[in-house]
Amino acid sequence: MTVQDAFARPRETSAAATSARLIILALACGGFAIGVGEFAVMGLLPEIATAFGASVPNAGYAISAYAVGVVVGAPLIAIAAAKVSRRSLLLMLMSVFVLGNLASAAAPSLGALIALRFLSGLPHGAYFGVAALVAASLVPLNRRTQTVGYVMLGLTLATLVGTPVLAFFGEMLSWRLMFFVDGLIGALTFALISIYLPKDKPHAEASVARELIAFTRPQVLLTLLLAASGFGGMFSIFSYIAATATDYAHMPVFMVPVILILFGLGMNAGNLIGSKLADRSLMGTIGGMLAFNVVVMTVFGLTAHWQAALCVMTFLLGNGFAAAPAVQSRLMDVAREGQTLAAASMHSAFNIANALGAWLGGRAIADGYGYPATGYVGAALSLFGLAVFALLLRMDKAAKAAA
Repeated sequence: MTVQDAFARPRETSAAATSARLIILALACGGFAIGVGEFAVMGLLPEIATAFGASVPNAGYAISAYAVGVVVGAPLIAIAAAKVSRRSLLLMLMSVFVLGNLASAAAPSLGALIALRFLSGLPHGAYFGVAALVAASLVPLNRRTQTVGYVMLGLTLATLVGTPVLAFFGEMLSWRLMFFVDGLIGALTFALISIYLPKDKPHAEASVARELIAFTRPQVLLTLLLAASGFGGMFSIFSYIAATATDYAHMPVFMVPVILILFGLGMNAGNLIGSKLADRSLMGTIGGMLAFNVVVMTVFGLTAHWQAALCVMTFLLGNGFAAAPAVQSRLMDVAREGQTLAAASMHSAFNIANALGAWLGGRAIADGYGYPATGYVGAALSLFGLAVFALLLRMDKAAKAAA
C-alpha cells in the first residue's frame, strides 16, 4: 500500500493515529538533526578557527557555505527528483546529510570543511519540503498545518536544546564531536523513516516540467518573497542579539545563553500556537504575525537599552516563527502540481532571509545607527512583507471572483 493510498483520506482509528504519530516523530527527528547541524556550528567557530590556524571570520565561511547549499540544493533537488517517490527521496536526502556530517567531523583542513558544509546543506530545504508534504497527507485538512508544525518542532527544539548542548560538549571536548553526533542523529532518522514510513510511488504524471510550473505562478513567487522579507526582520535582530545585550544593554556575558534560550522558547511557542491558528485562518495567521512583528521589532528598537525589556522582546521575537508553518501550507495550496519544488523552496527563502536580515542589520550598525537600529530594519522588512501579503490577498479575491 502506498502512502497516497494509506493516507489520502486518513481514517480516525487508533492504528492510523499511532502510525501517523510515528511517521511524524521520524520526520521531526530529521528536523532536529538538520537544526543542530545548521546552528550549533555558530557557537564553535572559535574552536574551529583555532584547530585550523585560521581567523574566526574565515572559519565563518563554513556557515555561509551551508546556507548556500540550502539555497541551491532545495530547488535543484526538487527538480532532479521529480520522478522519485517521497520515501525514497527522504532516505536519499538523509543519507547525504549523514555522510556530510560524518565527513565534516574528520575534515583535514578548513577548505575541506567548507566544502563539506556546502554538501551537508544541500538536503536541508528539500527534506523539510518533502517532510511537510508527507506530514500534511497524514491527517484531515483541518489539522494539516498543525502537523507541519510538529515536523518543524524538530527544528525549533534544536535551537532550544540540541544546539546549546552539543555546542557545550563541542567546546569542552572537540568541535568534531558535534558533527559526529549530528551524523548519528541523522542515521537514527534514516532508520526511523525506513521502518515507519510506508513505501509509495511517485505521481503518475510527475515530471520536471510539472514541478517547474510552480515557478510560473505569481502567487508562489510572491509567497516566497513574503517569506524572505518577513523572516529577514527576525534575523536582522537575532544576528546581533548577543552584542546588543552585552555592548548596548550592558548585560553580563553569562546572560547571553539566557537570551538565546528565551529566543528558542519563543520559537517553540510560536510554532505550536501559530500552526493551530493557521488551521483556523491561514492567511489571517500570516498577516497577523507580520503585523505583530512590526510592533515587536519597533518596540525592540525603542527599549533595547532596558535589560528586562530586551529579554521580553527576544522571547516575542522568537514568536514570529509562528508564521512559518502557515507559509509552508500556503505554498502547498498555490503550487498545485509543483508542490515539491515550492515546498522545498520555502527553506531557500528562509536562508535568504537569514543572509538579507544579517546584512542589512550589520549595515545599520556599521553606518553608526547603533544596535537598536536592527529593530527598525526588521520592522521595515516586515512592513514590506505586509505589502506583499496585501497584494496576495487582492490576487486571491480576484481569483475567487473569476472562478
